Amino acid sequence: MYQFVTGPLAWVAFTVFFVGIIVRIVLYIRGLDWQLDRVAYRPHLKYGIKGALRSIFFWLVPFGTQSWRYYKGMTILVFVFHIGLIFTPIFLKGHNIILEERWGFSFPTISERTADLMTIAVIISGFILLLRRIAFPEVRILTTAYDVLIWAIAMAPFITGFVAYHQMGGNYQFWLILHILSGEIMLMAIPFTKLSHFILFFMSRMQLGMDFGIKRGGMKNKGFAW
Repeated sequence: MYQFVTGPLAWVAFTVFFVGIIVRIVLYIRGLDWQLDRVAYRPHLKYGIKGALRSIFFWLVPFGTQSWRYYKGMTILVFVFHIGLIFTPIFLKGHNIILEERWGFSFPTISERTADLMTIAVIISGFILLLRRIAFPEVRILTTAYDVLIWAIAMAPFITGFVAYHQMGGNYQFWLILHILSGEIMLMAIPFTKLSHFILFFMSRMQLGMDFGIKRGGMKNKGFAW
């Protein structure tokens, strides 16, 4: 079973992930209305790119935008959760051993202690974010079973990985396989669910940044009629 989930099934998961992400990017771009969204992008590309990069940069910096500064506690939670969610699996030593064995390449790795701390941070911040959805009426009214399912898909690889690594569940092989399966399920779910904001965040920030950089004062009236 281990050979299957780290071999053929892993190939399927990564293929679905990468192909799905490419398709979502193409569909996003094609979905922009030519007259409303894209008409000014090409002739004023310089200002558009400047606005896009500025938008992405400030939204990737904690407290870099007015929205991030408004709810400081929430901002810290979101950044802790997402940093751990993305960087822990990429730079985890165990994952890179598998990459080297199966595909002949690997990334730099973090220490096991650092990985442990980041995993714990993801689990704690993830549960706080879930409790927030339950406790606050303005968020609870927008929360559905689908949102909880997406949360569970994102959290499962970290919980099962932590249990497997520390052998807390009694059967290491079972938890290890469950950890790998949950990670592959998350990869395959990303293009088809709200987890696609993994990439669509950048697309939407680029679009808004280009809009503000070109059409909403970014060119500072330099010969642009809008």
